[in-house]
Parts: sequence; structure tokens; C-alpha cells
Amino acid sequence: MLKQILSEMYIDPDLLAELSEEQKQILFFKMREEQIRRWKEREAAMEKKESLPVTSRPKKENGKSVHWKLGADKEVWVWVMGEHHLDKPYDVICNEVIAERAQLKAEWEAEELRKTQSKDFANSLKMKSQYYDLQAPDTQETQNIYKKAAEEEELGKGSRPAPLLEEEKIPKKESVKKTQDEELKQIDEEKTKQIYKNWKEDSEWQASLRKSKAADEKRRSLAKQAREDYKRLSLAAEKGRSGEGPQSPPGVPQKPKRPPLPPKPHFLNLAGYPRKPLRNQGVTRTASNSAQEDIIRWFKEEQLPLRAGYQRTSDTIAPWFHGILTLKRANELLSTCVPGSFLIRVSERIKGYALSYLSEDGCKHFLIDASTDSYSFLGVDRLQHATLAALVDYHKEEPITSLGKELLLYPCGQQDGPPDYLELFE
Repeated sequence: MLKQILSEMYIDPDLLAELSEEQKQILFFKMREEQIRRWKEREAAMEKKESLPVTSRPKKENGKSVHWKLGADKEVWVWVMGEHHLDKPYDVICNEVIAERAQLKAEWEAEELRKTQSKDFANSLKMKSQYYDLQAPDTQETQNIYKKAAEEEELGKGSRPAPLLEEEKIPKKESVKKTQDEELKQIDEEKTKQIYKNWKEDSEWQASLRKSKAADEKRRSLAKQAREDYKRLSLAAEKGRSGEGPQSPPGVPQKPKRPPLPPKPHFLNLAGYPRKPLRNQGVTRTASNSAQEDIIRWFKEEQLPLRAGYQRTSDTIAPWFHGILTLKRANELLSTCVPGSFLIRVSERIKGYALSYLSEDGCKHFLIDASTDSYSFLGVDRLQHATLAALVDYHKEEPITSLGKELLLYPCGQQDGPPDYLELFE
């Protein structure tokens, strides 16, 4: 099944929905590896074609071409940020960017302060010049007024007092001061708005930086976990191959041997339960019934010869084996069990199996690839098992994923009533 997905570079949405998040990451990693392999083959073919004589390949006028830079090993030179010992870490680069932004902000504020101070100084000079311009005419006019008042007193025409100089200056000073206060207030408002705008932009940038850091850490942890799983399962596969005994020469291809056809399974005594027909012959077949019949036919023709569902050392059905169950029904069965319980059910959507596991965080479901004469988890590891019972026994001691630590401890058996796998063995 995995080879078919990689060859077509497409996965059915229903099949993708059955995969866990870690299985999706590993499947994406393998599809990416297949893309790179195909790209290298295409590049090699293009290089071979370019190495042909010029006479066999006419060159276009003003044609453009791309030449990759080669390293010391004559391969395409690739630089991955962070792998070289002189490369700066991601945190150091972010801190430098923040410091540079802070320095530019401080320089801008200093420049604004200098402009404000120079403007205030120019306004003060202007006020002083206006004051001195008003002072000279006021002195001469005051002298004329006092002289005229003295003449009027002498002639007895009136006794009007001379106007005070300070009373005439007050309105002019107040208007100038009011204008200056308005300008200063306007400058303060603009400065406050600019500071708030810079703070808002800086806070948004910090939030986006934190989100990108968290996403990078998550991607690194998933990639590291996938590498550890692959290494652990590769070592386990090597140990399993070394313990199998003498092997045939490496040049001779080995053909998988099918185990003998098992006898009829020993079902539970169903005397206490009324026998009910499994199919209603009067009901018209629908598309879903047809698909279910195909799965039953596949199980009888291909899986029974491989002892699917049987215990490893006897001819009885394993307690963890179930028939065609939906995901919802599997969750209901596991809800009555303790964490660490599991069951293997025949998938209702594809020709394969699904392992349903109850952890502390809830139910998990893993697809089991049965497209060949062996069994393995789809997208989790490449370790092959001869039977379903061998897969279960192996993962009683080795977790399915090192991140989830899923050990198959307690089988989830049948509930009261006829077993749900009867239609597979009848």
C-alpha cells in the first residue's frame, strides 16, 4: 500500500483521515524523499543529454541557461542555515534584529527631540524680537501722551489719567503665549501618536516572532522523533533478522512462505443465544453492502491462509481480534477498558486492519498495511511481521511510537453476545 501511494504520489482522503498526526508527518517525509529521488533522476537524464555533441543539439540564439555552483566534491553546492560552525543561531539573529530596530528608534526619537528644541529656540527668539519691536514705539508714544496730558491739565480741559504701559502689553503677550502653547500641545500629541504606533508595531512583530519560534521548535521535535523511531525500528529489524537462524545466500531471492491453512476456529458456545441470520436476503444491496462483501471476500481468500486473527500458538481466535467495526464502535468498546487496552479490527473502508488503542489522553487508531504477505503499521515503521499475532507480541515490549509510548498491554475482548467476527469465518 505504501509503495502504491509513493508511486502515485496521492493518498485517498478517507485513508488520510485514519492516520494520526505522527503518521501523517512520516508519510509526508517519505513522499518528499520520493520527490527528491525523482528530481535527481531527471537531473541526471538532463546532464546526460547536455553532454551530447553540440551538433546533435542545436542551440537557440540568445538562449538562457542555469548552471549550478559546484562544491569541492563536484556536487551541487548547498548551504543550510545553522549547520556551519560559523553560522549564527536563530536566537542571536533575532536579538540582533531587535537591537537594530531599537537603535533606529532611539536615533529617530533623538532627531525629533532636536527638531523640537530648535523650533522652541526659534520661537523664543521670535518672541523676544517682537517684544523689542513693541518696546521702542511704546516709549515714544508714552512720552507724547504724557506731554499732551500735561498741556490739557494746564489749559483745564480735562483731567484724564495717562494710559498704563503694562495694560497695553498684557493682551499681546497673552495671544503670543496662547499660540505657543497650542503649538507645543500639537507637537506632544504627534509624538505620543508616533510612540504608540511604534510600540504597537513592535509588539505585533514580537508576537509573530514568538509564533514562528514555536512552529520551528515543533517541526524540529517531530523530525527528531521520526528519526529516532526509524533508527530504533531499524535496529530492532536487524536484531530480528540476526536471530532467525541461517539465511540463504544474498544473491538468491527469497519467496515468502505461506503457513498452512488453519482449521475452522473454535467459537464460543452460542447455545444461550438465538441464532440470527447474518444477512437479510430480502434487502436490496447498496454500495456500502457491496464494499463490505468485497472486504469479507478479501479476508477469506487472502488473510485466512496467513492465520489472520488467530493466536500465535493455537488454532483459536485471539481475544484482541474483532470483525468489521466502525471507528465509533471501537471507541465505545475501549471506553469500558483501562488505559493500555487495545483491539485489532477489520477496517470498514479499506482492505486492511486498524489497531485501536486507549491511552491516558483518549483513543488512538493506527492503520496496519496488509497489502503483502506481511503486516506493518502504515507510516510508522518499516518493520514487517509474518502474522498479526507476531505484530502484537512485538509491541507488547516495544512501543508503537516513542513519543506516545503505546504498549499493547490489555486486549479488549468481545462483549456479551455473538462475536462480531462470525461473518468472516463462516
